[in-house]
Amino acid sequence: MKNKREDDDMGSEGSGSVLKRQRMDEQSSASGIGNPLVPYNDVDDEDEDFERGKTNNGGGVDGSNTQVVAAENGEDEEEEEDVYGQGDSLERRKSQFEPREDCPYLDTVNRQVLDFDFEKFCSVSLSNLNVYACLVCGKYYQGRGKKSHAYTHSLEAGHHVYINLRTEKVYCLPDGYEIIDPSLDDIRHVLNPRFTRDQVGQIDKNRQWSRALDGSDYLPGMVGLNNIKETDFVNVTIQSLMRVTPLRNFFLIPENYQHCKSPLVQRFGELMRKIWHSRNFKGQVSPHEFLQAVMKVSKKRFRIGQQSDPVEFMAWLLNTLHANLRTSKKNNSIIYECFQGELEVIKESPNKAITEKKQNADDQNSDQRITGGGTKHDIFAETSRMQFLMLGLDLPPPPLFKDVMEKNIIPQVPLFNILKKFDGDTVTEVVRPHVARMKYRVTRLPRYLILHMQRFKKNNFFIEKNPTLVNFPVKNLELKDFIPLPMPKENERLRSKYDLIANIVHDGKPNEGFYRVFVQRKSEELWYEMQDLHVSETLPQMVALSEAYVQIYEQQQ
Repeated sequence: MKNKREDDDMGSEGSGSVLKRQRMDEQSSASGIGNPLVPYNDVDDEDEDFERGKTNNGGGVDGSNTQVVAAENGEDEEEEEDVYGQGDSLERRKSQFEPREDCPYLDTVNRQVLDFDFEKFCSVSLSNLNVYACLVCGKYYQGRGKKSHAYTHSLEAGHHVYINLRTEKVYCLPDGYEIIDPSLDDIRHVLNPRFTRDQVGQIDKNRQWSRALDGSDYLPGMVGLNNIKETDFVNVTIQSLMRVTPLRNFFLIPENYQHCKSPLVQRFGELMRKIWHSRNFKGQVSPHEFLQAVMKVSKKRFRIGQQSDPVEFMAWLLNTLHANLRTSKKNNSIIYECFQGELEVIKESPNKAITEKKQNADDQNSDQRITGGGTKHDIFAETSRMQFLMLGLDLPPPPLFKDVMEKNIIPQVPLFNILKKFDGDTVTEVVRPHVARMKYRVTRLPRYLILHMQRFKKNNFFIEKNPTLVNFPVKNLELKDFIPLPMPKENERLRSKYDLIANIVHDGKPNEGFYRVFVQRKSEELWYEMQDLHVSETLPQMVALSEAYVQIYEQQQ
């Protein structure tokens, strides 16, 4: 009877086949499979499959929908009952679904077409519940019951091997048994890369190249990211944060954040593991799932198809990850452990403005300390401490005139000059929210120091870019020589020397340019230039000859 039914499903294009397909379409629509808003609960447990066959609930829908389908498709219901014969026992049905090691269709698996970087949605119903990937053509289908999309695809296309994207179990359809074969483990590792703590500890010592299925070689951790559509600002941010060792090691072990249900945290961890995985099928990764989570969590502030600023995106990403990962009482997370520093801020304001602020502060029982400063009646100074994750550096304005060769002069400035903004004495003029004079002094240095050069200024008409080049050291940036730092506590050493690990660069005009990044590979202390899918080795001297925009420095231990 089983062969007869399969012949009916795979028959010729005659009238009986057309009527059969129409009934299947009506049945799909009646059971809610075609509507992505209706959940399709085709469970994975084999016992549930047998009970579902026993009660003629082949599509996995609830009882009420089953009755509607049975009423409209009585003929199909009879066929369902006749599949195994009325006299078959439950044990005999179970024997058909016992796991097997000798599946004859394993040689049809095509690893070249498998791509698990995209969202796990059924290509027909657009549902993300119980999705299977066809290991022959790479498409995603929902369920494996007798009225599911994967089952139908197995009959129509003759593709028989499917993997559940959540449980990682592999099944043969339409027979329905589970396939137990160690040759499929490499697919599971690509679907869900995993690391042991020992492997994580050895990553920075690994110098071996990996080989993709197409024969190309790639370095784990140095793989290109696909630019889906003007998403280079995301790619350079991700590539930079990948070089922060404690952050990387934290996200390579999913148990560290399994309590967090945030999709942004989970997708960031998945992307981190895919980039550092040494058994990928291809030497590149698409951040599509991560971008979808970004669009959802940011409420489309950052989205595919619209260029954004890496500084704004990095600040938003770090703060959002911290908010999702922090502990309830200590307000601490891996983000703060890596990047948080502290500043002392002295704000000098005219009398009128500070008087109004003082009154408002008194009304709100503010604990900020307001002291007199400057002229007794003209200026008030307000001293406070604030935490920071990155420091913004002001560039000197470019010259307005051309040189004798009729070319614009591109000025250069040492990094140490613009770092004086944080020496506690240099005055910074601000006009928003009202006119004030600011003084900043670093009171605690972070383990990883993020600096961003304020190259872009917006006015009422356009965005202006400052092309000034910043001269900076790639190694041994000693901060204590240029800004006063607090004395360390007893039995502690002042750590104020930093090495550059990532440098984001902007090329081109403000509205038409693109971003690329220089990153360091620690295992060999080599530098690589990365621009979306393009990855190439470069010299340290080239890193310092670019229009630096965002830099990440690592504290020497």
